[in-house]
Amino acid sequence: MGWQGRIIAALMAAAVLLPAQAMAAGKCERLVATGSPDAPPYLWRDPKDPRHLIGANAELLQQIAAELGVKIEVLYSGKRSDALAEVRSGRVDMLIDAPLQVTELTSLDYVHPPLMQNEYLVWTRHDSPLIYEGLADLHEHRGSLSQKARLTPHFEALAKAQLKLSEAQNLTQAFQQLLLGQVDYVLAGRYSGMAMAQSLGMGDVLVARGLPLDRPGLYLAISHNSACNDAWIRGQLAKKLTELPTSGVSQAVLQRNIERWKAQTQAPQDAPKQ
Repeated sequence: MGWQGRIIAALMAAAVLLPAQAMAAGKCERLVATGSPDAPPYLWRDPKDPRHLIGANAELLQQIAAELGVKIEVLYSGKRSDALAEVRSGRVDMLIDAPLQVTELTSLDYVHPPLMQNEYLVWTRHDSPLIYEGLADLHEHRGSLSQKARLTPHFEALAKAQLKLSEAQNLTQAFQQLLLGQVDYVLAGRYSGMAMAQSLGMGDVLVARGLPLDRPGLYLAISHNSACNDAWIRGQLAKKLTELPTSGVSQAVLQRNIERWKAQTQAPQDAPKQ
């Protein structure tokens, strides 16, 4: 082979290696994430380290990141709107409990499938005479919903049109209204309702009934302005999220964090309320 052939062969070899080298160079090694600070058992502010958020979403993402060899820190960035602003700007890479909103597609890339699905159920007192088998059974009854609830746009429109729902400041207030007989039911997430009922000592008084009325997803959403927003990290996260539903890990993590939240709220310290 002449010198021209050797040069051509070297150039071809370099061209073959370049994509792999570029991918390795572009691999994100550290992610900073944030989310809602008052949504147990999914996310809440760590009372022992208020700079950070803890909960089921944080724990699951940290497990996934460890498998990918990526370091992740889940920071407190203020209330939900402040956390969203931090991610939009790129100062924080990712939201880890983002509702899917078309208006946010100009600033966020949502990773599918969702990290969690928040099933909204009808919660009543254990001794309630309310017979509930479907949405139509709620039409003539008074209900309550936390203003922090995140429903799908379709069900939110349906609820406004068909249900008599009052808005509570938070889930604690909604459950208190239910106990006082001010409302007949509360719409709340399966696990957030369970966590709050147990922490308030209402676990034997309140019960979730029937099938879920809504199943909004809690997504990982990466900022368009994040230096870590590349095809490699989005693809790897999507692969791991696809494997989660069949692993059984999510349910175990949720139950563990319900108990964690309950223990913290029963301890002599201030804790955020949903």
